[in-house]
Amino acid sequence: MSGPRLATEVLAVYQALDRPARELFFDLLVDEFSPDPEEIEQAAEAYRRTASPATLKALQAAVESPRQELFRRLNLAPGGIRVLLDMRRQLLLTLDKSPERDVIDDDLSHLFRSWFNGGFLVLQRIDWRTSAVVLERLIQYEAVHQIQGWDDLRRRLEADRRCYAFFHPALLEEPLIFIEVALTRGISAKVQPLLDPQSAVVNPAIANSAVFYSITNCQEGLRGISLGNLLIKQVVDDLRRRFPRLRTFATLSPIPGFRHWLAGVNGSNGPRPSSELASVLATADLEGSFATNAMSLAAREEISPLCAYYLLHAKQGRAPLDAVERFHLANGASLDRLNWLGDVSANGVRRSLGLMVNYRYRLTDMERNHEAYARDYTVVASRELERMAKQALLI
Repeated sequence: MSGPRLATEVLAVYQALDRPARELFFDLLVDEFSPDPEEIEQAAEAYRRTASPATLKALQAAVESPRQELFRRLNLAPGGIRVLLDMRRQLLLTLDKSPERDVIDDDLSHLFRSWFNGGFLVLQRIDWRTSAVVLERLIQYEAVHQIQGWDDLRRRLEADRRCYAFFHPALLEEPLIFIEVALTRGISAKVQPLLDPQSAVVNPAIANSAVFYSITNCQEGLRGISLGNLLIKQVVDDLRRRFPRLRTFATLSPIPGFRHWLAGVNGSNGPRPSSELASVLATADLEGSFATNAMSLAAREEISPLCAYYLLHAKQGRAPLDAVERFHLANGASLDRLNWLGDVSANGVRRSLGLMVNYRYRLTDMERNHEAYARDYTVVASRELERMAKQALLI
């Protein structure tokens, strides 16, 4: 009985810490709750001498950080997991200046991968009858296409739309991640019609495509803990059961790093934007240039090939540079199609010059694509995108 009570008291003290005190707390976790090097050395030597289950168990106990046991005990408190998630969120903000605290992050991440594995997660469809608390949190958390109030949210939950979220039994009415889906005829190329609160609701029974147009991770404390892969697979399974006519599953995704990458391209190891396009990119009213169609045809025709090159060849180490691309390729999707003026909002133009991309989830290919990406970071793309990427080198 004393464990949960003490954990509750400790977490209450932690939550009352101001910023300087919290910094000292994190330093204490590093200095006094790390494994003892001498114990590890002795246990390792004992295991080398006698490789038995008992010496292996002793070695495993020696190398495990005491922080992990501390966090397990803190999790005994009512609402403890919520506080630990917020602890990691606050910790992540300090890692650039205090990289020695990575060991705390490693321990919390290790525990969260166990506590938030698929066996504990509950998939729920969110509709207009869902708790108002959850609906308010959707509005608060939506990170891809901001929800403009209750009328906008209601349209996103109509019959030809679906919204699914993962929940955890210890975090009631707190979505961990959610995905928004439009049931359409054909793969959508533009996002604004999908987001229009005044658009007509169509009969979902005639849809042949499910378009995932937004996926949002709600908990910063779960950054890097993969939930999206399982969410997409479970949503696809649910939609196939409910709508047997669905044959195509694809995304309509932003390309958030494209414009930033393009601004730094100098042609030394790849394509070079023309001086005319460079001038357009430097204009103070770039959004206005797109809205009024003031760009020349030649400048417009450069952008899509350059974006195809970015998606196929721009790298962060061996992986694609674009974060959204990394997410979908790791889930087994393939690059299918670029969509000119797919998102003409100010944010869409600012991040990706209005372009959006469709990633296809072909059920017969997902496992093979995933394995190829996991093994070699293979980017599976349509022939059209490969052709466009080559065209960028001729500009």
